[in-house]
Amino acid sequence: MAHVPQVKIPATYMRGGTSKGVFFNLTDLPEVAQTAGAARDAILLRVIGSPDPYGKQTDGMGGATSSTSKTVILAKSTQADHDVDYLFGQVAIDKAFVDWSGNCGNLTAAVGSFAISNGLVDPSRVPENGIAVIRIWQANIKKTIIANVPMTNGEVQETGGFELDGVTFPAAEVEVEFLSPVDASEAMFPTGNLVDDLEVPGVGTFKVTMINAGIPTVFLNADAINYNGAELQEAINGDPKALEMFETIRAYGAIKMGLITNIEEAASRQHTPKVAFVAPPSDYVSSSGKQINTSDIDLNVRALSMGKLHHAMMGTAAVAIGTAAAIPGTLVNLAAGGGERGSVTFGHPSGTLKVGAEAVQTNDEWTVNKVIMSRSARVLMEGNVRIPGDSF
Repeated sequence: MAHVPQVKIPATYMRGGTSKGVFFNLTDLPEVAQTAGAARDAILLRVIGSPDPYGKQTDGMGGATSSTSKTVILAKSTQADHDVDYLFGQVAIDKAFVDWSGNCGNLTAAVGSFAISNGLVDPSRVPENGIAVIRIWQANIKKTIIANVPMTNGEVQETGGFELDGVTFPAAEVEVEFLSPVDASEAMFPTGNLVDDLEVPGVGTFKVTMINAGIPTVFLNADAINYNGAELQEAINGDPKALEMFETIRAYGAIKMGLITNIEEAASRQHTPKVAFVAPPSDYVSSSGKQINTSDIDLNVRALSMGKLHHAMMGTAAVAIGTAAAIPGTLVNLAAGGGERGSVTFGHPSGTLKVGAEAVQTNDEWTVNKVIMSRSARVLMEGNVRIPGDSF
């Protein structure tokens, strides 16, 4: 009986922050996939194991969650004063599409170490010991990110004592700097308002803060949707009506932010915008059993990604949280107690996260120079992935 042999593609399976994904060197991909298009998408879908009507991605590298259904393509940078070009593809689990509309802030933490280990960075820029400052061009959103990668004896240091809530084991700390996450030519607040009324037919009208920073995000108050802000995943992901409500809010938020022109487009743009809800700090027990006290945090934030409540916090959404918290009058800032602040520590389902932001106001316009947070990253497996030769 005739059969199609499998194709072998060099790849590295990596954790970055609270996400993990399959990393590729652009030049290792089949030639037809070295440029954007249907063939590239088909290859990535088959690698991850999508679309899977069972929602398990058993026949692929995906982990059946938005945090583990991710792909990254890296190349020597085509941009001046940058080391590596970083392209992120969010792979849908039960649908046949790859969303290229945004970045993954968590996997950003792994980009620098992959680039160093795979020869994408000029060796003269990598110290034998100390910190390698890797300049990343985020190709999805056309932004610069700096990853501060620890080096020991000429190799990337992956192990260490840094603990990140949402990740079981400690590792080496990687400080990530998101530079000018909002261009001067862009509107940080697409409507021009710090707070808007968002009318969602069939659901209600809500006070929202809509911001373009890190990733387009719609923030609303937890109590407006009958939550307290300290919910864990099962409280929402096990409630189909709640998930439908959040998706409807997200779709109408996308229209108001100018990201889409009609509701139907939201189905094919699942990665952006994000929806998050905020609340003042309160005690709760995290998903790992860790006690989080009111005194540990400035506010609580819960965010949805690809239609589900995230188990921790997306890195890009953390950029949006840090930026909004630094600007007096936003819902995020008000939930944190209001006033000016250069950093904020927020509670999420897995624990807490601190993020700093440098925001300045000039002529009534807000700009943010930098958002900083610490993550960690580690190679889980390296070698080759295999997919059937007729997959693309």
